[in-house]
Amino acid sequence: MPQENLPWYRRLHWQILIAMALGTVVGLVGGTEVVPKVDWLGTLFIKLLKMIIVPLILTSIVSGVASVGGGRDLGRLFGKTLGYYVLSSALAIFAGLFAVNLIRPGVGANIVGAESKTIPELATPSSPKELLLDIVPENVVAAAAESHMLAVIFFSILLGMAIAGLPDRPRETLQQFFGAAFQAMMRLTGGVIRFAPIGVFGLITTLVGSSGLESFRALGLYMITIALSLSFHLFVTLPLLLLVLGRIRPSIHFRNMVEPLAMAFSTSSSGATLPVTMNAVENKVGVSNRISSFVLPMGATVNMDGTALYECAGVLFIAQVMGVDLSIGAQLVVVFTALLASIGAAAVPSAGLVIIFIVLEAVNLRGPEVGVIVGAMLAIDRPLDMYRTAVNIFSDSCGAAIIAVSEGESDIDTAVVP
Repeated sequence: MPQENLPWYRRLHWQILIAMALGTVVGLVGGTEVVPKVDWLGTLFIKLLKMIIVPLILTSIVSGVASVGGGRDLGRLFGKTLGYYVLSSALAIFAGLFAVNLIRPGVGANIVGAESKTIPELATPSSPKELLLDIVPENVVAAAAESHMLAVIFFSILLGMAIAGLPDRPRETLQQFFGAAFQAMMRLTGGVIRFAPIGVFGLITTLVGSSGLESFRALGLYMITIALSLSFHLFVTLPLLLLVLGRIRPSIHFRNMVEPLAMAFSTSSSGATLPVTMNAVENKVGVSNRISSFVLPMGATVNMDGTALYECAGVLFIAQVMGVDLSIGAQLVVVFTALLASIGAAAVPSAGLVIIFIVLEAVNLRGPEVGVIVGAMLAIDRPLDMYRTAVNIFSDSCGAAIIAVSEGESDIDTAVVP
């Protein structure tokens, strides 16, 4: 049953908020004595999230890239689509990077005493050549087992492209296989996320019982930082792309996309919103089915502006909390990893929470304190997740409109359609 048809107390975001409140109360009342009794709940939840990373990334990217098909026209359309998605995601990431470096919400924060832990040395490539060599795996199975996610992402993209170039029969067979596997992983991801209220209770109880309410000051500032970054991308960057690349009036496009934006905000799922998005883009924005049926499903899989922004800003926030001073080179690694990792973010609520561990691994930020901080971020993540899903959907629709104009289609966003 869809979330919007459930009673309020069965909706996930309310359950997470209730779990957060209960965890706060239990942590304040029980203090450090209660921590050993409930911290395993948070640990189990984090392990479940990490468990699904590799198959989720593999099936998502392979099925998305393989569905493109072959031919010169599709190759051109694929190039335009991928180019727009990389550009918009990169601009979103840099917006988050700038905001976190400017506001510095994690500096001086005390979340479960993370800053007093032994800080790991950063294992970052020393040159572009070394980075390229790290991306290409000698053994993709070993790379997956050792959480070398850049290598897994690179292999998945190449495999998807190889499948797209096969003759019809083997291509369709493999597309169906990876498509079905991706659907299964989306279902499993949704099941893990349903465990979120219990995991949040354990994590927040551990957080408050160990460090009191002081840590929530930093989390509040973190929320403001992410919200400002998302707002800048939604109301400044994407409208500028519409104007510059498509000669489209942003005000008309916003009004034609009201329904999908509302659906995205309420469901926190790009996948669940996809039918509404396609209907609006075709019947209100005026994009042909040839463009929308290619660009939008691909966008629901690989174009995650809000998620990419969140991953980059979230990792920098965690580094600040832990007292790690990321160099410019390390931050560029975060940017590059967030850009690639956002391709693998499934179109389901809070999937970005899973993907953030990939970016953390890229700069060698790991350990139990990292899991607690991520859990604390999850507790206040629901409104941010709703907002960044709306940003994802709007970016997809902007891409479809811009690409339609570039393909010679007319009457794109010429009027507001009721």
